[in-house]
Amino acid sequence: MPCILGIDTSCDDTGVGLVLDGKIIANVVASQTALHDRFGGIVPEQASREHLSILDSVFTEAINQAGISLKDIDTVAATYGPGLIGSLLVGLSYGRSFAWSRNLRFLKIHHLEGHIASSFATENVKTPFLCLIASGGHTSLFQVDDWGSYVELGSTRDDAAGEAFDKVAKLLGLGYPGGPLLERLASEGQPSRHKLPRPMLRSNQHPSDTEFYDFSFSGLKTAVAQLVKRLESDGVLPSEIAHIAAGFQEATI
Repeated sequence: MPCILGIDTSCDDTGVGLVLDGKIIANVVASQTALHDRFGGIVPEQASREHLSILDSVFTEAINQAGISLKDIDTVAATYGPGLIGSLLVGLSYGRSFAWSRNLRFLKIHHLEGHIASSFATENVKTPFLCLIASGGHTSLFQVDDWGSYVELGSTRDDAAGEAFDKVAKLLGLGYPGGPLLERLASEGQPSRHKLPRPMLRSNQHPSDTEFYDFSFSGLKTAVAQLVKRLESDGVLPSEIAHIAAGFQEATI
């Protein structure tokens, strides 16, 4: 039964997992939220240093959680991109070194392919299918014809959906990370109170046009910023924050 060690340090979370015969037997993630909170966003150099200091202990915890020994591992996989270059180098170097020291097979994993693969982790998904990746750094739509066979139908032309959530939350003074805070606040608001634009939705376009499948969130962020400025000057911003959050979330989704 193959036992695969997986390492992900593509951004600010340090993740180590173990898969035995296709089943996840360990999944340990160390968050850096508290570290970056005072900056209101991720500082790449700080993130890579934190990965460097904590990866070994996260690795040990994953081994203990799985209840296996190092000799049981026969394959090592690590994210090689896309992501923050300094953070990626930490996990990639760690994984390569471990594989080399024990003469194990090493696999470089594309970040977005990892997202697609997560579809198979908990559900019995059959190909072909359509896969939407909406994360902090990426928003893409993939046609998955078979395992390892993908066609990117569209992607964001500027900001990712997750980044837009965090930036709008910052505009509303909600703190960091802003996405979850904005989502909870949106449940208390009325999305129709402030009509925000729906970028890249053009009903008159033919579906065969590749532009039809792209996303854009930069203009939406600008619209929120202008709305916040206007309501702030009118002195009514505090009472409208939940409604803005609801309107933004509906427009994005």
